[in-house]
Amino acid sequence: MATQHSRSAARIMMAPAVVLLLGWMLVPLTMTLYFSFKKYLPLRGGDLGWTGFDNYVRFVTSSAFWPSVITTLVIVGGVLVITVILGILLAILLNQPMWGQGIVRILVISPFFVMPTVSALVWKNMFMDPVNGLFAHLWKFFGATPVEWLSDVSMGSIVMIVSWQWLPFATLILLTAIQSLDREQLEAAEMDGAPPLKRFAFITVPHLSRAVTIVILIQTIFLLAIFAEIFVTTGGAFGTRTLTYLIYQRVLESQNVGLGSAGGVYAIILANIIALFLMRIVGKNLDA
Repeated sequence: MATQHSRSAARIMMAPAVVLLLGWMLVPLTMTLYFSFKKYLPLRGGDLGWTGFDNYVRFVTSSAFWPSVITTLVIVGGVLVITVILGILLAILLNQPMWGQGIVRILVISPFFVMPTVSALVWKNMFMDPVNGLFAHLWKFFGATPVEWLSDVSMGSIVMIVSWQWLPFATLILLTAIQSLDREQLEAAEMDGAPPLKRFAFITVPHLSRAVTIVILIQTIFLLAIFAEIFVTTGGAFGTRTLTYLIYQRVLESQNVGLGSAGGVYAIILANIIALFLMRIVGKNLDA
């Protein structure tokens, strides 16, 4: 059992990391709040004084605000559905004995370590290019007209690119959960004559509920801030402008730091609302 002296020593050793982490979080948040109440145009007069809640009103009443929120939620929802379903199937497949199992697992997980910008560029130029992309050649091979992926199927393209990046993460978490499944339950159900689908539905899926919860919570936190993939591929056009990209446009393209900071506060509020909602809906699995 830890003594009072050891606990005090642990707190002292952890203190520098905690202070650094708090500073890393609080300083940008404080500056965002500060600028959100000011009219600050770096290239058009600089600091023009306090505006109160004017930036918040202007941002939320903008015609682009609610479409960007809806786009963000659609992308997040689409990616979660794809990564969870395919992640479960891939985890089951990778859990089966096969030749070169270790190499296959590394290949499946490797896309998660590719930078989002690089991944988006690869998909844009190597796969989705309507002239020289792989998909265009496949379409031509079957006698069909190549698809303008990033303009005609822009939302689906973004979801596909982001899902490819996050699928390895979901697969890894779910594979770990499957490997912890008690084999005796499956063997007993098989001996009782339960078909594979029923064994999957009544034994495997309930066992994966906690892992699925973790995947949903972690991915949602990061997906709400999706930016690089949209910046590289569509530039926010064709209905793919998310809330994060709208903030970028207000700050860098319009050079309105105050308005963009107000948007950043809205993004933080949205992320916290969704996080609380998810914790109430699916977080109960973590205590089961």
